[in-house]
Amino acid sequence: QVQLVESGGGLVQAGGSLRLSCAASGRTFSSYAMGWFRQAPGKEREFVAVISRSGNTTYYADSVKGRFTISRDNAKNTVYLQMKSLKPEDTAVYYCAAGQPGSYYYIGGEYYYWGQGTQVTVSS
Repeated sequence: QVQLVESGGGLVQAGGSLRLSCAASGRTFSSYAMGWFRQAPGKEREFVAVISRSGNTTYYADSVKGRFTISRDNAKNTVYLQMKSLKPEDTAVYYCAAGQPGSYYYIGGEYYYWGQGTQVTVSS
């Protein structure tokens, strides 16, 4: 069992930056790929980024590529999402997730564990 707790969300102006953190419990953190997803009001949950177990491989949604960076620290059981050049359309609840999705990293159903989410609001 893995428990995930996100933090770092908040209100920021367009063009600003935020760094989200996701702290995991348990000793198996490094066994899982870690993903970030988001859900805006009235919209479906969407993939944002994923990082492999070792941290050597990352993938991003086209909408955030070049602006967001995912990283992890396996010694601290934590995954991060550095967000820069934020836009109002980035406003959403951001969730981290742990799993072994393989090539289907962009599908939320492929992840085993989810955090409770953290709100990110970008004002124009």
